[in-house]
Amino acid sequence: MTEHARYAYRLRVSSTARTGLMAEWARCRWVWNECVAMSRKVHALNQDAAEKTTCGPAQLDKMLTEARTVVGWLREGSSVPQQQTIRDFAKSRAKAVKDIKARLSMRQRAGMPRTKRKRDALPTLNYTQRGFRLKDGRLHLAGGIVLTVVWSRELSAAPSSVRVHQDSVGHWYASFVVATETQSLPETGTVIGVDWGVKETATTTSDAHDLPHAQHGKKVAQRLSRYQRMMARRRPERGQAGSKGYRQAKKQVAKLHKKVARQRQDTARKWAKRVVRDHDAIAVEDFRPKFLSRTTMARKAADAAIGATRTALVEMGRKHGRDVRLVHPAHTTMDCAHCGARAKHRLPLSTRTYTCTACGAVSPRDKNSARVMLVRAGLNPAGAEGTRPPGALLPEAA
Repeated sequence: MTEHARYAYRLRVSSTARTGLMAEWARCRWVWNECVAMSRKVHALNQDAAEKTTCGPAQLDKMLTEARTVVGWLREGSSVPQQQTIRDFAKSRAKAVKDIKARLSMRQRAGMPRTKRKRDALPTLNYTQRGFRLKDGRLHLAGGIVLTVVWSRELSAAPSSVRVHQDSVGHWYASFVVATETQSLPETGTVIGVDWGVKETATTTSDAHDLPHAQHGKKVAQRLSRYQRMMARRRPERGQAGSKGYRQAKKQVAKLHKKVARQRQDTARKWAKRVVRDHDAIAVEDFRPKFLSRTTMARKAADAAIGATRTALVEMGRKHGRDVRLVHPAHTTMDCAHCGARAKHRLPLSTRTYTCTACGAVSPRDKNSARVMLVRAGLNPAGAEGTRPPGALLPEAA
């Protein structure tokens, strides 16, 4: 089975290349802001008009063609990243319109695209095959921009597109999209259920595969607070440029955030690889921890990086051809994994032991929820160790 994956590499950018990239970004940002202006104009016209007008990629492409004819500065840059900017805008707007039509709440739906300000937006340039090429180990972009790539690993195939972007620290990266084949792993004959939490990031039906809370953010919290106080003291007045000290403190904050994000990603990927390697099928709680940001556990929940860990597990399972099944989290803490009976009341967070009133089964709360994942996913383990019973992984049950 062929899928697509991203391979990211660090870039060594010279002063000449940086000037070219920033000039291209200025043009792409102008195109994006013009698309936002046209979208708002069309929306205002459609409020009273009987015949609705559209603001799709075709209309935006026509606008770009006319603009490149009139504006010489825009014509100096490559048309490839500018056209891809229109594609990105169209996807973002279509997602927002779809969510609005579905009448989702403001907390759930994606907002309409907004203008990108020079001070806030980080450069991002997308190129299709006709806009770049790899020659002598270097990345050549349309417009005569040449970048040195730090090849930390080989590409599995010829890339179909590349995204050149800058992070908050100021480092440049190239992210290539390549076709990859599923890397099948040998069968193990076992299944596992995964329940997400805050005390432990992941509790599974196998004690050897539980993921404790690493607390990467807590370890750097003191240093982070120090640099944030420095930023607050040196914050410039509105409309004025920041001082050198302010920019240095801001960079230190960005470095710490980047370090913690990489540590969380590394922990999540190593754990996900171990789980996927040792099990044929994985029942994962389809838990979305966004609501935890409005509770007293917000800081600890954010440090646990449940969403990133869940994404890493799903992607790792797809990469190696494992059967990953997402389970709806409703009532998983109230159901008994042994008899299926449901408690009449929700268990408070202070209650860490689940006791079934129907069959009398007693087990740790999170372990019971992990077993419920297996039952709901149709894997129905024979015991707490997660051993696969006969016929648990039939193709029609997938």
